[in-house]
Order: sequence, then C-alpha cells, then structure tokens
Amino acid sequence: MYGAIIGDIIGSRFEFDNGSKSREFQLFTKDCDFTDDTVMTVAVAEALMDAGPDACEEEVKAHLIRSMKKWGKAYPHAGYGARFIRWVLTEDAKPYGSYGNGSAMRVSSAGWLYDSIERTREVARWTAEVTHNHPEGVKGAESLAAAIFMARNGASLSDIEMFLIEEFGYDLSRTLDDIRPVYYHVEDCMRTMPEAYTCFLESDNFESTIRNVMYIGGDTDTLGAIAGALAEAFWGIPLGMVDAASDYLSDDLFEVIDRFRNTIHSNLPEGVDDYKNNLPIKKTLERLNETHNQEELITLALKLVERIREEGQAPTPMEDVNNLIGTLDPGEIVVGKEYKLEKEFRLRVYTLTDKEGRRWIPFFTDEEEYYKQETTSIMQNVPIRILIEDGLYTRDIEGMVINPFSDNILLDKDFLGIVMKRAGGEQG
Repeated sequence: MYGAIIGDIIGSRFEFDNGSKSREFQLFTKDCDFTDDTVMTVAVAEALMDAGPDACEEEVKAHLIRSMKKWGKAYPHAGYGARFIRWVLTEDAKPYGSYGNGSAMRVSSAGWLYDSIERTREVARWTAEVTHNHPEGVKGAESLAAAIFMARNGASLSDIEMFLIEEFGYDLSRTLDDIRPVYYHVEDCMRTMPEAYTCFLESDNFESTIRNVMYIGGDTDTLGAIAGALAEAFWGIPLGMVDAASDYLSDDLFEVIDRFRNTIHSNLPEGVDDYKNNLPIKKTLERLNETHNQEELITLALKLVERIREEGQAPTPMEDVNNLIGTLDPGEIVVGKEYKLEKEFRLRVYTLTDKEGRRWIPFFTDEEEYYKQETTSIMQNVPIRILIEDGLYTRDIEGMVINPFSDNILLDKDFLGIVMKRAGGEQG
C-alpha cells in the first residue's frame, strides 16, 4: 500500500500542472503532503479487511461505503472531487456514474488481499461500483488490482503489458516522450490509466516509475498513486523512501497501514513466521521505557520465553562472510534463477557496536523496526532462540539489544541466561 501513498505524496506538489515536467527533482520536500488518494487508499484497505476475504458483494460494499464516508469526513479537505464529497456527506449515497481516476487510485489493497486473480478482479469491481460505476471507472480499478496481483506473483513486465492490452483494451503503444508534450491535468480513467501504466513499463525500479510520472505531468498525485502501487508489487520500495513518506502521515493512517501489513503477512504460507506475535515484546519494551518499572523487565523476559517456545522468528541483518554475492553482476541477477558459486555461501548475524566498542546481537521485533537501520546487509528470518543463544554464548558479544533504533534495551548475558533457562534451552 505504501507504493500508492508514496506516489501520492511525491506527486502532490506537482498536481494541476505545477511541475516542470522533469525527472530531476527532490523527492520529498516541505511542500509535499498526502491527499485524498492516500485517505481513500486507507479507507478501502480498512473496509476490505473488516469485510474479510470471503465476504459477499453486499457485505463488501456496505463496509466500503461506511469506511469511505468515515475517512472522508475525518479528512474533509484532502482534495476530493465535488461529486465525491457530496457522496460522502449524503445519508443515502448512491453511485453516480463516474469514470474518474479516483476508482483506481484507491484500489491497491485489493491486489494484495486475495488468493486468485478472479477474486481480486471481483472485489476491485465492487470497490469502484459504490461510486464510480461507469464501465471505464470499473475497468480502471479492476485492471490495476489485477496487474498488482500478477506483479506480486512473479509476472514479467511483458506479461503485465500484454494482459492490460488484451484483457482491458488499453492502448500502450505511445512512449512517455510521445505523451509528454501534449499531456495535461486530466482526471478520467481513459486518459490516466494508459499513461500511468506506461510510467511503470518504461521504468526499471520503483523510484524511476515515480520520476516518470513527474516527467509527463498531469494529475501527478493520482498518476503517482496508480503507477506507484504497481511498481511496489513488482520491484518493492527503497527503505529510505518508506521512512521519508512516513513523516507525512498521521497516527490514524499508520494504524490501518500497520494492520494491512500484518494482514498481508498472515496470508503467507503455513510455517512462514510473520513476526506479528513479537508485538507483545515491542509493547512491553515501550512500557518499560515509559515507566522504568522493573516488573516490565520480568514481563519482557516471559514474552521472550513464550516466543522461543513458539519457535518465533525475527527479521535479522546477516553478513555475507565470503562476499560471494558481491562477485555477482547485479545486472545479471534474476529472481528464480539458480547461481553456482565457487565457494560455500556463509551468512552470520550482523552485530552492532556501541560507543564503548562493545558488540551486541540486534533483535528487531518486526520489519518496521528492521527498516530503521541503514545497513545494506541481507535480511533473514532467524529463530529468536538462535539470536539469544548467539548473544549468550558468543565470547566477544556482550548480549542482545532489542529494537536498537527506537525504544531499545540492552540485555546482558545474565539476563539472556535466565531467559534460556526458563525456556528450557540452557546449555552446560
């Protein structure tokens, strides 16, 4: 969902043809802000999560109307179209035949929440039909959600392009250089979707997708939300851009984004740890830092014991001991391809060093905490038991530090020994 939100925030200051149509610009400035695109992206995500994956059309649409009205009233000046804000404020709201690009800018969560492209397209249609029930409005939402589904499931650029052409009839023959001289701020799906898709198709990473949007101009916040949502599913997002965008968001928006991330992780195949059960550790640590109550330290130990017994995991930075990855040509690396290495590939836990030169094993409770670091190390899901054992039994390590870049706490070997003994893992 961050792809849509980042595209919206960056594009906000260039909206209404305010940009110079250039790829050279500062991504985030004081003039950036989130707009209705972000608010409605959050509203739709909340509605779909509340409805659940198997809800019928009536149930899904009821949740959508309720959520979109709630969030629209909470942020009434976010930049909605006149007909939409009237819909928000009308008691018995009905769809109003819109073919505006608002149906597509808000739909990205539907591309992530379902197990089949058929279900994805069905729910995407419903998200449009509560307001934008014109065929072009519906097509905009359905095509983007389907393309996101394809991208996150490994489809190639050419596969996605042909699908959009053959299934939805979009003309993607023009290049960005063809579009740029004659393009201007327009808000219908017919003159937004092909341009947004071309910004994605002519890029080679997330950031270049967003820069392509500003290169052609137009309704840049919405173009950015649409193209950014698809680019996220295909390439992922640089960590620094996620952090930068987060500074513009309010706490209530964050709550839904966090919930959405946890929902997506809960859909991972059985056996893949998604860290959601590490949340009690994080919350206990926050309380400990607020109150300095030693009882919270005991609670922290017990929560660690619980997660060890549950065979819980944590996202952990790993070092490439032999620097074998560095010997590969990044331009030749393809997802799913096998590579033969001359030496044994070895990883070890990346350690952090404090001001006194002491080394600690880092324990990040979740991906949000992990991404606060700026290392370029490899991320690996590591059993919490292993992390604690490394902190306890490695001779030149002082212990463990939990969430080192926020509400951190240093746990020495004595504390870790107590945890392992309680968990039934003490050695010797």
